Amino acid sequence: MSTLFELLAKGGPVMVPVAGLSILTIACALERSWFWWHVLSGESRIARQVLETAKHDLQQARSLAESASDLPIARFLLAPLTLKQPNPETFRLAMEAAGDREFAQMRKGDKLLETVIAMAPLLGLLGTVSGLIVTFFNLRIGGGGSAVDTSRAVLGIAEALITTASGMVVAIVALAAFRVCVALQSRQIDYFSDIGSELELIYRQFWGERDEI
Repeated sequence: MSTLFELLAKGGPVMVPVAGLSILTIACALERSWFWWHVLSGESRIARQVLETAKHDLQQARSLAESASDLPIARFLLAPLTLKQPNPETFRLAMEAAGDREFAQMRKGDKLLETVIAMAPLLGLLGTVSGLIVTFFNLRIGGGGSAVDTSRAVLGIAEALITTASGMVVAIVALAAFRVCVALQSRQIDYFSDIGSELELIYRQFWGERDEI
C-alpha cells in the first residue's frame, strides 16, 4: 500500500484527479455489478410465472408481479396489469412507458463512465506535458561549463510516464465496465421486447376477445 501511495506522490499533482476518477470508476462498476446481478438473478422465473398465470387470472398475475416489484421485469409486466379493462392499444402503451422508465435506470452510470473514458487519458497527457516541462526546466546547460541535473530530469520523465500509464489504466477499466453495461442493456431491451410481446398476445387472445364479445 505504501508503494502505491509513493507511486501516486511521484506522479505529481495531476495524479489527484486521476485517482479520483479511478475511485469513481470502481464505485460505479461495483454498483452496476450489484444492480445487474439483482436484475438477472430471478427475472426469467418471475416472467414465466406471470405469463402463465395471465392466461387464466389477470388479478393473480398482477399479485405475482407485485410480489417481485423489486425486479425491473416485474415492474414492466405490472404496469399494464394494474389498468382496469384496457383496450389492447392502451395495454401496449402502458408496457412501453414502463419499459422506458426501466431502461433509464439501466443506463444509470453510463455518463459517468463515458466521462472517465474521455478525461482520464487527457489527464494522463497533461501529466506527461507537465512532467516534460519540469524536466526541461531542470536541464541547466551553461555556456562555459555545462551542467545537467540528471536526477531532476529523470524525476520529471518518471512523472510523465506515471501519469500517462495511470490515465490509460483508468480509462481502460472504465471502458471495459461501460461495454459490459451496454451489452447487458442491449440484452435486456431484447428480452423485455419478447416478454412484452408475449404478454400482449396473451391479453389479446384470452382477454381482449372476451371484452369485445
